[in-house]
Amino acid sequence: MTANQKKDKNKTVYRVEGFSCINCAGIFEKNVKSLPNVIDAKVNFGAAKVTVYGQTTMEELEKAGSFENLRIIPEKQHHDLQKEPYWKTDWHVLASLFFLVIGFLLGLQYGEGTLGSSLAYGAAILIGGFRLFQKGIHNLFRLQFDMSTLMTVAILGAAAIGEWGEGATVVILFAISEGLERYSMEKARQSIRSLMDLAPKEALIRRDSEEILIPVDEIQVGDIMLIKPGQKLAMDGVVVKGSSSINQATITGESVPVVKTIGDPVYAGTINEEGFLEVKVTKSVEDTTIAKIIHLVEEAQAKRAPSQAFVDRFAKYYTPIIILLAFATAIIPPLFLDATWSESIYRGLALLVVGCPCALVISTPVSIVTAIGNAAKNGVLIKGGIHLEEAGKLSAIAFDKTGTLTKGTPEVTDFITYGHQNEQDLITIAAAIEKGSQHPLASAILRHAVKRNLDLSQKVTDFRSLTGKGVKAKIKNEFYYIGSPQLFNERFASNLKQEHLSQIHSLQRQGKTVMVLGTEKEILALIAVADEVRPTSKEVVEQLHQLGIQKTIMLTGDHPRAADTIGKRLGISEVKAELLPEEKLDYIKQLQKEDKVAMVGDGVNDAPALAASTVGIAMGGAGTDTALETADIALMADDLSKLPYTIRLSRKTLAIIKQNIAFSLGIKLLALILIVPGWLTLWMAIFADMGATLIVTLNSLRLLWVKAHKEKRTSAVNAT
Repeated sequence: MTANQKKDKNKTVYRVEGFSCINCAGIFEKNVKSLPNVIDAKVNFGAAKVTVYGQTTMEELEKAGSFENLRIIPEKQHHDLQKEPYWKTDWHVLASLFFLVIGFLLGLQYGEGTLGSSLAYGAAILIGGFRLFQKGIHNLFRLQFDMSTLMTVAILGAAAIGEWGEGATVVILFAISEGLERYSMEKARQSIRSLMDLAPKEALIRRDSEEILIPVDEIQVGDIMLIKPGQKLAMDGVVVKGSSSINQATITGESVPVVKTIGDPVYAGTINEEGFLEVKVTKSVEDTTIAKIIHLVEEAQAKRAPSQAFVDRFAKYYTPIIILLAFATAIIPPLFLDATWSESIYRGLALLVVGCPCALVISTPVSIVTAIGNAAKNGVLIKGGIHLEEAGKLSAIAFDKTGTLTKGTPEVTDFITYGHQNEQDLITIAAAIEKGSQHPLASAILRHAVKRNLDLSQKVTDFRSLTGKGVKAKIKNEFYYIGSPQLFNERFASNLKQEHLSQIHSLQRQGKTVMVLGTEKEILALIAVADEVRPTSKEVVEQLHQLGIQKTIMLTGDHPRAADTIGKRLGISEVKAELLPEEKLDYIKQLQKEDKVAMVGDGVNDAPALAASTVGIAMGGAGTDTALETADIALMADDLSKLPYTIRLSRKTLAIIKQNIAFSLGIKLLALILIVPGWLTLWMAIFADMGATLIVTLNSLRLLWVKAHKEKRTSAVNAT
């Protein structure tokens, strides 16, 4: 067993309640790593989880988080978050505010600095800042200069130089700032909690002719789940009895219910709207589609985006520099410039407060967490901040044709006969031969024959596949051939008359793939097959062009004429036809020399091209493990309508992150400038810090309002 396997074997995941800031999450992670028998630990602040590698107990973990009064809960344990009233959780803030008001009133009545007002302000500082001082002093002894340390030094320093009122004001404003930060992260995490609550915690199961209501953890693969109209499905499965329309919005983001009948897959968290269904369970509770989505979204929130990595590196050097500047501001003027000690120390303390990087540090993660959660609710799975940011920078998008721009199920559109045999007999012959073929075009001929209720029991012998060109088989002692025009051109060129060639070229110009049915002596029929274009494809391409992505490319192995016809119909700017999978990969690599390029496919085919692109986008992620595992972004529904929304969301996220960083640094710079003439007071410094934090968090939460637009039916009709 390798070291990594041993590490994963001893992995335990817990949920954490009580995180108030990113710095606290970092301290908690460091504390957990230092516990005996713990090999490693990873804290996911966005998802409020800790992964522990090694052996420990919840008591030890809560002790490691006691500085923040963190509560630890096993990941799989069902837990309803109890929201306590503000006056219970933050009574100390209210009490501190009460003494601050008393101190202010006493100061008005008897003058600032009197014993009464100073005692009231002191009580406000002690009561409101007790928890803060515990953390700050503890970190100070460890030389950990985080937000708590800076605030503790500033408040106690203000009291030491007699600025009791301002010290008390800083305590109150800092407490409010922490509360707002906690609220914003809870709001962002709520999108994940709402996903976790989608699937019921128990289900009605039939076992041994008995119907029992049991928790989902006890349901086994193969159990029969009974779903009444209006109920949510608790597990993934396959319909074995009944028919109904299922609202799959929770998984795919589709608002229109989908009809499900025997043999169709259904997913946990979706709603049975009409009929009674019996569903055979196919996955355990931890492997359901909704469980995988939640897991992948939480993992995505832990992956740092490039902008967040920049902010973290910046903050690492920024905080010590601020401390040194504050120290220099406090001691240099009195020593060398004849300034008073109290005035210089006051300015140093103000610099310390305003220098807190709270707004800067929180600017990126709140945006990323909010955007990824919003995307998941709209049926788009984004597997990390880096992919979210890259999607916002795309300048080119390449599409696989079959199954992406088209439905992937070719249908016979034309059956043109020649000679003495009637159409019905020739369709029967073609279908009988193609029964032995695995090619998608063969299945189109078979479906065409089944729709016409034709007898397919015709005896076929000597079936042979002519690789890449067609098939041949013997029926009633005569060989029949079905294949491309190229096959007949090579073997029986004299049979192809001008009449046949003109008809073939005419059908190909319409974007259809043409097969020829014939014998060694004559051409019997032309069979035209087309893969139907998705109704939304044209509008999606139009929307992408409107978003500024002018370079849209269709990559296909299809005939150039058929590919060009579909490309023009959809408004695709460039078409590359007759490509093998490795040629698609080469083309993507070539594109990447000039553009940030996304490859959109089904997550199974063209995997090399998806992996090589800047962002690999897979369609139909619901129920497709490959799509969920291999793609950077998965569109859970099997259509393209969410692609423009994903680009808009990514660009909006990038813009908001840049706004947050610029605003956070700008407000700090302005406050630092005000310190020079002595215009910046302590309470103004904390107010600037708190205001910046509030503004960047509210700005980030605007990403919750980015919606997936409904398709315009007019464009959809035009596309068909």
